Amino acid sequence: MMGSKWWKVGELAKQTGLSVRTLHYYDEIGLMKPSHHTESGYRLYATEDIVRLQQIKSLRQLGFSLEEIRDCLDSPDFTPQRVIQLHLERLREQIALQQRLSDRLEAIAASLDAAEDICVDKFIEIIEAITMFEKYYTPEQLEELKQRRQVLGEERIQKSQVEWQELIEQVRVEMEKGTDPTSEPVQLLARRWRNLIEEFTGGNPEIEKSLNTMYQQEGPEVASRNSFDTRICDYISKAIAVLKSTARHRVLP
Repeated sequence: MMGSKWWKVGELAKQTGLSVRTLHYYDEIGLMKPSHHTESGYRLYATEDIVRLQQIKSLRQLGFSLEEIRDCLDSPDFTPQRVIQLHLERLREQIALQQRLSDRLEAIAASLDAAEDICVDKFIEIIEAITMFEKYYTPEQLEELKQRRQVLGEERIQKSQVEWQELIEQVRVEMEKGTDPTSEPVQLLARRWRNLIEEFTGGNPEIEKSLNTMYQQEGPEVASRNSFDTRICDYISKAIAVLKSTARHRVLP
């Protein structure tokens, strides 16, 4: 049972750290209206309003827009417990990310202790990789990728990097020659491209989806660390689309 205490807008603003203007705005857009008004028109907030405000703050921190928050909170299926659970899940993800970052920094520190000189570019690469991967992959996906790397082994990882470089150059040559993406030579390259991606993702469609999102958001140049550009990406994407279409037609009765 909720309590009967009332808060004036100034008191609520002071205790929550929000501005009076923000609370007024929430009222104006129908996101959080006070339960009561005094005879002179002053807003009075009840405990139920505070619960709603907590939900708003949690959902905002999770990245929801004000319109999305209003739709959620107006739904009878969206309970305070659900909001708190969502917030807890996000906090746990952030804690896990911070722990992995801590582990990586400790590894860098150990390298510094053991080496006399480390190239600055190496630090830049590490920062870029950490930032992009933790932005686009979930903690579970990052853990799966880590385990996959252990399964493949460093020797295979290094070999695949060489294969990627050779494959990208071969695709570049065919593109500059004007070879049709549907031609057999390019289709063979597309098949090798797909095989290397599947080796990286382990066949996990969600990891591949995150990989594609990273390339779409960051652009091929940044995501591949200048290994290839948008032109090559578009060219091989057309070839892969044909490859997938052909594979679907083969399995249809």
